[in-house]
Amino acid sequence: MDTSQAIAVAPKETETAVSSKRQRWSIAEKRRIVEETLVRGVSVARVARAHGVNANQVFYWRKLYQAGRLGGSSTAQLLPVGVRREASPTTLTLTEPRSSVPSFSSTIHIELRHAQVRVEGSADPSLLRVLLECLGR
Repeated sequence: MDTSQAIAVAPKETETAVSSKRQRWSIAEKRRIVEETLVRGVSVARVARAHGVNANQVFYWRKLYQAGRLGGSSTAQLLPVGVRREASPTTLTLTEPRSSVPSFSSTIHIELRHAQVRVEGSADPSLLRVLLECLGR
């Protein structure tokens, strides 16, 4: 007794007839997804999964975003920074007779195309940020 059966095989459709399922993202959509990942404590993998994107793709978009290649005028631009140690000695300031707190003298000098900023002593980070944002406009 022969148990084999003949099976008819039909040729597959050509690859060109099948539509591509590849998602195309606009620059605005990429920028919006990347900005979601920049929030402190947010997982890139979870944001990617929520939008149906591979996490590696989102990391690549983040790299483009940080380089300013995803458009928009609100992208941050990094400036070159140099640190130079001054020859001035560290001074000690006595606040109470029994304890001494070291006080460090520092200077921040920022040179931009249209302005120069020099901050001596301790700088308030929030004030310095506002100053730099105003100068960057």
